[in-house]
Parts: sequence; C-alpha cells; structure tokens
Amino acid sequence: MIPDLVTPLWLLGLVGLGSYALGSIPFGVVIARAMGLGDLRAIGSGNIGATNVMRTGNKAAGVATFALDALKGAVAALLAGWLIGPDAAQAAALAAFIGHLYPVYIGFRGGKGVATFIGITLALAWPVGLATCATWIITFKASRYSSLAGLTACGMSSIYAGFMGYAPIVAVLVVAKLLVFYKHRENIIRLWNRTEPRFKKKPR
Repeated sequence: MIPDLVTPLWLLGLVGLGSYALGSIPFGVVIARAMGLGDLRAIGSGNIGATNVMRTGNKAAGVATFALDALKGAVAALLAGWLIGPDAAQAAALAAFIGHLYPVYIGFRGGKGVATFIGITLALAWPVGLATCATWIITFKASRYSSLAGLTACGMSSIYAGFMGYAPIVAVLVVAKLLVFYKHRENIIRLWNRTEPRFKKKPR
C-alpha cells in the first residue's frame, strides 16, 4: 500500500534533502578516528557500519556506532512526522536511510544500512521495530552471523508491518529492505558458500 501524499512536493523535497544530509553523517568513521582506531575504510571489510567497527576489537565503539546510525534515521523520521505529518516522516526515513548507504560526505561509499533501517522502523511504527530487533537478536544468537541476522530482520519487517496493521509503511520498508539486500549481495554469496565469517562466542 502506498501512503497518502498530502504534503506539498516541494516541502517533501526539502525534508528529503535535510534527512539525506543527516543520514549521510558517517558516525562509524568519526568514532573510529576519535577513539584512535584509524581509518575505518582501511580496516576489515572497509565498511563504515557497526559490524566493521566491532571487528576492530572495540566493543564500545561498535555499540556507539550502531546506536548513532539508528538514531539519525529515527530522528529524521520523528522530527518530520512531528513537524509535518506521516507522509513526511516516511520521506524523511527513506532519505536518511539512503544517506547512510550513499553518504555525500565520503564519496557515496556508505554502510549496509541495518542499524539505520532499525532506527527508521522504530520511529515509523515502534511495535514493528521491536519485532524487527527481536528477529535480529534471535537470528544472531542462533547463527552468530551478523549479516544473516540483519538480512532476516529487515526481510521480515514489512511482513510484520502488514500483519500488525501498519500497511501505510509497508512500501517504504520494502524499498529499504531491497536496498539492504543489494548492499549485502557479497555477504549473501558468502553465506551461500559458507565462507561468511562468524562472530565467535566468548569463552565462559
């Protein structure tokens, strides 16, 4: 279902530009540099997201990156929804999400979007967001694959939205999750070939 567009297109355009700029802030790069971890784009997979930050061995930096990447999407959606309306919230959510994937500040080479996806989902419909978070946690605990957890959680989100009565946000979530799958295309191949690296369990 496509949401009703009641806000003037010029205003939605401004919302989109502002939200894209917010979503483009590469918190992983900023945090890695601030904490002396080096240039994140030259570490591990080169991705700017929380998973690659976590692979530096600094758990606090990884958690902070995840939280801020989620928060920037949530703030964009919540602010637009509060100031303008539901259609603006969805436009802001999608624009901030795209900003994270293709940030203007660092040559359009961004993250894979899971944290920001969760942020916008919580902002647009918190019950759907909580179900999405629970799916991530359960899948990760069972598999120890961060990529599989993200793909499963994002993939299920629009289904949750439909069953929970949030049909107007289904279209936005479908577009966003397809982008998540596209950004994870190499991970999907590695998962299929069983060569995707797992997070190891800590010894008790």
